[in-house]
Amino acid sequence: MNNPYFTKVKAYLQDLNFHISHESALDGVFVVEKPELGIQNLVIGCADPLLIMEQHLLDLPELTIEVLQSLLKKNRDIIHGAFVLDETGRKLIFRDTLQVENLDLREIEASFNSLALLLSEYSEQLIQFSKINENSYEHI
Repeated sequence: MNNPYFTKVKAYLQDLNFHISHESALDGVFVVEKPELGIQNLVIGCADPLLIMEQHLLDLPELTIEVLQSLLKKNRDIIHGAFVLDETGRKLIFRDTLQVENLDLREIEASFNSLALLLSEYSEQLIQFSKINENSYEHI
């Protein structure tokens, strides 16, 4: 299957100096990283009509009302993308979805910058979430 957007997205990734650790034109998938932005193993799925970006952030040992409230409140501040949980409800993921047909360099860069800003501003809270266990709860 020919994916005309795959080449376009790959060019954007190269223009933005992302390291492409895996790519599959057949599946329309990239795995990229840019450590200076805190971005590692970001999975990008490219299939008309969408470009989907997902980065696994952490496994949540326990899901509490407080954690969920904090994540939902932070979602309101995120410029592009959002926190989501996988189907198990234990993996916290950053996810952004863009229209691939009209995608340009500035739009995809804005999504990457949003993730980088989120990681820099919210990393301490994410670390605290990863330390929560059933016997103790630190106020977050």
